[in-house]
Amino acid sequence: MKKFVNIYIFVIVILGVIIVTGCVSYNIGISPTTKESNEISFNVDENSTYLSIASELKEKNLIKSINFYKIYIKIFNPSNLQKGTYTLNTNMGVKKIVETLENSSNIETISFVIPEGKHITDVAEYISEVTNYTSEELLNYWQNDDVINNIVNKYWFVTDEVKNTNLRYNLEGYFFPATYEIYKDSSIEEITYKMLDKMGEILSKYKKDIKEYSVHEILTLASIVEHEAILDEDRPKIARVFLNRLDKGMMLQSCATIGYAINEWKLTYTNSDLAVDSLYNTYKYYGLPVGPGGLPGEASIKAVIYPDDNDYLYFLANVFDSNSKQTYYSKTYAEHQQKCLQYLGYGC
Repeated sequence: MKKFVNIYIFVIVILGVIIVTGCVSYNIGISPTTKESNEISFNVDENSTYLSIASELKEKNLIKSINFYKIYIKIFNPSNLQKGTYTLNTNMGVKKIVETLENSSNIETISFVIPEGKHITDVAEYISEVTNYTSEELLNYWQNDDVINNIVNKYWFVTDEVKNTNLRYNLEGYFFPATYEIYKDSSIEEITYKMLDKMGEILSKYKKDIKEYSVHEILTLASIVEHEAILDEDRPKIARVFLNRLDKGMMLQSCATIGYAINEWKLTYTNSDLAVDSLYNTYKYYGLPVGPGGLPGEASIKAVIYPDDNDYLYFLANVFDSNSKQTYYSKTYAEHQQKCLQYLGYGC
């Protein structure tokens, strides 16, 4: 009996030693690889799992042991692993690494700003500056027929009008000017949809009042208003001037459309500029241009949907006097000429 008790105690002791040794080994195995801070960008692919990333974590010296890392994952069964680039550190240890990966707010982000009135080529430049995509890649993607078809099917405000082969860029004017924060490894599709989502959010506020003109026409005129208006208060007035001209069958004759037609922006344009053969040129063709010539902001979009109530047919923006930025409106061409002579010193 005594011999049996001794064997039992021996087995208990051995098991205890094994358990303690295992626990110590486990704790060491999931501890930080170093006490020194060494930040490392770690990318999680779309189909990655906590177990599938074990080898890469070891390769980057973020964990000591693949086996102990997998044991931790099996025990605690973490969830919510999302695609993205995370900032991890060699001094974290397995527990802190997993907690970081569980929280999608830890995904590395970058931001870019699209100012009002800019062009889709500018957007490509802004995005290329903060991502690995080139301007050419972005512009080519935005001109791809399959991409355009998918966008038309996805968004209520993007119609077959963007498929017009006379457009310089299919999606010119459709990306809403704003500040965007995106994941560092976002795809071009994700970036594109984010900008279109924002435009959809803005347009949805006015959807019930979009009746007489299509969204494409509204964005087209809004892009002109964006360029022509000096002050926000001018936008509804200028929008009405152009709408009045359309109602009377007059040419819009907007310098904003000349700038886009010749791809050069000036304070004054020559007769040869005004004669350029382009469907964007409202000095040569009646009606609205074939599409937007830039990215209108909400104030300009709203101005076209809710224009001022006036019967002006002409306006003059005094951009030459930096001390008095003012726009003057006229009902007749004679009045307009008089104001041109008064404020500019020459006829318009």
